[in-house]
Amino acid sequence: MSERHPIIAITGSSGAGTSSVTRTFENIFRREGVKAAVVEGDSFHRYDRSEMRARQADAEKAGNKNFSHFGPENNLFPELEQLFRSYAENGTGKRRKYLHDPVEAKPYGQDPGTFTAWEDVPPDTEMLFYEGLHGAVVTPEVDVARYPDLLIGVVPVINLEWIQKLWRDKHVRGYSAEAVTDTILRRMPDYVNYICPQFTHTHVNFQRVPCVDTSNPFMARDIPAPDESMVVIRFAKPKGIDFAYLLTMIDGSFMSRANTVVVPGGKMELAMQLIFTPFIWRMMERRQRALGAL
Repeated sequence: MSERHPIIAITGSSGAGTSSVTRTFENIFRREGVKAAVVEGDSFHRYDRSEMRARQADAEKAGNKNFSHFGPENNLFPELEQLFRSYAENGTGKRRKYLHDPVEAKPYGQDPGTFTAWEDVPPDTEMLFYEGLHGAVVTPEVDVARYPDLLIGVVPVINLEWIQKLWRDKHVRGYSAEAVTDTILRRMPDYVNYICPQFTHTHVNFQRVPCVDTSNPFMARDIPAPDESMVVIRFAKPKGIDFAYLLTMIDGSFMSRANTVVVPGGKMELAMQLIFTPFIWRMMERRQRALGAL
């Protein structure tokens, strides 16, 4: 953790909804005038799209049915840890972009599914913002979770997470339901070993729970709407959280435990704005004091 160079990390698996949380933070940064260096977790995959497909095919031929983007062999965990460490210490580090589609790839003159060259984080940023799969990953070799000043987990209940992934990959990426299902099954061991454990390290978790039947996510025709769900917000350390204020400001909210607030799904963005704006204020105040003391 660093007062002069704070880090915010959002972690969640593919289809969990971390991109929606990122948009909320972008709005806060814009409103509060915070200059953040944005890092995409996909940029720390080890292989580009074509090489990943080739290696997956080789793994399956060799009998490995669980080759996935979730595990350490296919990600640059040490490089991610080094970025967090370097930024926390002196506001520097290396980042790159993963170009998901033709729109992202066109300005770089590259093919979709490739990486841009590594580049230095801009020297005049006020914080680092990470969104991806492994913002709180801990293994015997690396401890990424030790560096962020604010760690946020986005964890829909598993059936809802699968519905969101199935819908996105079918309707946005053009995959068949069978191909997406195969991906979910292939990733399961790494999901259990490298995704789930991260949520014991996060400071705040957001878990969306549908209030409609999602018993068979592989037959769902659409994603349950926000108003058809509730969001469980768990604080690892509730000290300093004004729960009375949150309950007053968010209609339909209630506390289920001493460290847990439940809000209507349609109020998730409002809850994030109310919770995280004061966090960012405090980070910026601490940063100014630390810089002034140099």
